[in-house]
Parts: sequence; structure tokens; C-alpha cells
Amino acid sequence: MASEIQLGRHQASGLVDVLDRVLDKGLVIAGDIKVSLAEVELLTVRIRLIVCSIDKAQEIGLDWWRYDHHLAPGRAPSQLENEQLREQVRLLERKVESLTRRTPGARRNKGAAHGNGT
Repeated sequence: MASEIQLGRHQASGLVDVLDRVLDKGLVIAGDIKVSLAEVELLTVRIRLIVCSIDKAQEIGLDWWRYDHHLAPGRAPSQLENEQLREQVRLLERKVESLTRRTPGARRNKGAAHGNGT
């Protein structure tokens, strides 16, 4: 009975060691699935799977989930993003203001030109 318990612990620790190594080093699985009919390719599915720890993913530059608003909807924009958005709003407000100042003056000039000509 004791040997069965020790054997179970050894298998579990072996699995933990393998999982730890995979998460530490990373594991890449790549494959293509192609569906053809009469030598005419109808569908190709490319599968790329990377299994690693979050720390390892960040280390190798695969931390895209941190910047994807669909995956992190609760993430508040950074101060830099806020300032960039404020600057864009100010620029758009200035453009709208300059366009609205030009439009009434142009209409008045056209009306005055027509009034003088008749």
C-alpha cells in the first residue's frame, strides 16, 4: 500500500516538473490543416499555439493582452493616452472653430457681391 502512494507522488511530481519546464521554457505547436477535393484546395487552417508562463511571454515580447481593450475592458487608459486624446480633441475643436468662422463670412461676401451686381 505504501509503495502505491509513493508511486502516485512520484508521477505527480514528474508531471509538475514537466509542466514547470514547459511554462518556463515555452512550447510551440504549429500545424496546417488543408481540405482538398479533386486536388483543389478548398480550405486551409493555420494553427499556431504557444504555451508558456505569463512571465516568459512578457520576457519574449508576447504581452499583447495587456494592450488589447477587448481582452482587458476594465483597463483604464494611461495618463499618456489621456493627454494624447485631449490634444486630439483640442486640435479638432480648433479646426471646427476655424471652419465655422470662415463659412458665415464667405456667405456674407457672396450675398454682398450679388446685391451690388443687381
